[in-house]
Amino acid sequence: MKIIARPFAGFLSAVAGSLLVVAVFHFTLWGKDAPPNIKVSTTPLVRDVKLGTSFAPVVKKAAPSVVNIYSTRTIREQPMRNPFHDNPMFRQFFGDQFPGDGQPRSRKEQGLGSGVIISPDGYILTANHVVNGADEIKVGIADDTKKEYTAKVIGTDPQTDVAVLKIDATGLPAVTLADSDQLEIGDVVLAIGNPFGVGQTVTMGIVSGLGRHGYGINGVNGYENFIQTDAAINPGNSGGALIDAEGRLVGINTWIASRSGGNEGVGFAVPINMARRSVERLISGGSVMRGYLGITMQDVDANLAKQFSLPDENGALVNDVMPGTPAEKAGIKSGDVIVAFNGKPIADSHSLQLTVSEKSPGSSATLKLIRNGVPKTISITLGELPKQFGGNPGQQNDSQTDTSKTDALDGVTVADLDRDARQELKIPTYVQGALVDEVDADSNAAGAGLQKDDVIVEINRQPVNDADSAVKLCEQAKGDQILLKIWRRSGERGGTHYLSVDNTRKK
Repeated sequence: MKIIARPFAGFLSAVAGSLLVVAVFHFTLWGKDAPPNIKVSTTPLVRDVKLGTSFAPVVKKAAPSVVNIYSTRTIREQPMRNPFHDNPMFRQFFGDQFPGDGQPRSRKEQGLGSGVIISPDGYILTANHVVNGADEIKVGIADDTKKEYTAKVIGTDPQTDVAVLKIDATGLPAVTLADSDQLEIGDVVLAIGNPFGVGQTVTMGIVSGLGRHGYGINGVNGYENFIQTDAAINPGNSGGALIDAEGRLVGINTWIASRSGGNEGVGFAVPINMARRSVERLISGGSVMRGYLGITMQDVDANLAKQFSLPDENGALVNDVMPGTPAEKAGIKSGDVIVAFNGKPIADSHSLQLTVSEKSPGSSATLKLIRNGVPKTISITLGELPKQFGGNPGQQNDSQTDTSKTDALDGVTVADLDRDARQELKIPTYVQGALVDEVDADSNAAGAGLQKDDVIVEINRQPVNDADSAVKLCEQAKGDQILLKIWRRSGERGGTHYLSVDNTRKK
C-alpha cells in the first residue's frame, strides 16, 4: 500500500448499511489459470441399512487427499502512549525508546487448518478464513514423504468462505467430488482434518441438517447453505474434508456451534456443489461474479399467502424493485411472488437468492410468478451486482501490479499539521510539513528510523507543505533511496535531521 494522506487521527467515523440483494464481493490474489482436472461422481449413494464393521477402506481412499495448512500472519498493534513519555527525567534514563512510547508493534501469529487436494496438479480447496490475511502459507502432504510446499492463493470467495490454493506439484492424490444435492438427512459422513495440531484425524457422524442458513457467518452479503453434522469438527478441522460413505467429498468443514470452543455435536460444512462453483470461477476467470435481479424480498407466511391469493406459503415476495435493474426491465413488480426460477421451485427468499447466485451475469432465465392471484411467466436477463452494493470491485491481480512504483514510504500514513495536532504534540508554528500518523513496523521507512509523530518537512530536498504534497513528492521520487528531512520532538525541545529510506520493494 502506498503512503496515505488522511486527516489528523481521531476525527473520522464510518457507518455501513446493508441491502437485501443477490450479491457478492471477492478479493483475487492471483490471475487466470488453466482449468484443473477435477473428478466428479454423481452416482447416488446405496442407502441399504447395513451394520458395518469398519470404515478403513473409505478412509484409505480419501485421507491422502486431505492436507495440513500452516499460515503466518503479521499482527500490528498500537499500544497506549505512556503519560511519562515526554517527561525529561524519564527521557534521561530511557531515551527515545521505552515501554509505552506509543510506537506500533508487530507480532507473528501462527494459524492451523486443513485443505483438500482437488486435482493432481496441485489445486487445493480450503476455507477462506484459514488463509485470510496470511503472509505465508505452507501445505503439508499427509503421506510417507511428509513434504511441505509453499502455496499461492489463486483466489478467495469470502461470501461462501471458500479459497483456492496452488502448490507446485504433480501426481497428487486428488479426491473425487460427489453431488452434494443428493445428500439426505441420516447419511453417514466422515470429517477428516488436523484438529489442535495433533495430526490427521477421522471422526464419524451423520448429516443432521441440510440448507442451514441465517447465521451471518459469511457477512451481510454472504451465502449460507450449510450441511449440518454431528461428526466431530474441532479447531484445525476448518477447510478439511467432509466425505460420504464412499469416500467422496461432499463438503468443506467451516465452523462449529459451541459454548466451549470445542466440538459439541453441531458442526457445519459448505456443500461441495456450492464450493465447486466458486472454484471453477476463481480458476477460470480470476473472480466470482453472480447473477443479480435488483429486488428486495421476504418470505411468505400463512397470512401473506391469504392476502396475495397464493395456493401455499412457497415463494419469494417482492418488496421493492430497484430502478434500472434487470427486474424492472423484465416487468417484475412489487407484490409479485416468484415461485419458480428456470423451472426450479422457489421455497423462500433464501432459495431464490442461492438459485440466482448460481447463474452468471448476462445469462437468461425464466421466472414463474403469481401477480394478484394470477400465474405469469417472465423472461429476464440477469445483471451483475453494482459495486456500491458490494459487487465486483474490479481489483487487479497481484501478478498485474506495477512493481516499478516507489516503495520507500509504503506503510506510512501522514496527516495535515492542523491546530489540534500542534497543540497536542507541542509542535512549533515554524515547523511546516506532514505529520506521520502511522508507520508499519515492517516497512522500509521504519527500518530507516521514521517514527509516529515525526514531521516530514522535506522529501528529496523539496519542501513538504501538507499531507497531499508529501504523497505527490513520494510518488515522483526516483532512485534507490529517498532523502527525508524530519522534525522530531525530544523532551521539551525538538530538532531536524535526515533519514535515507530504501526505495526498493521490501522482500
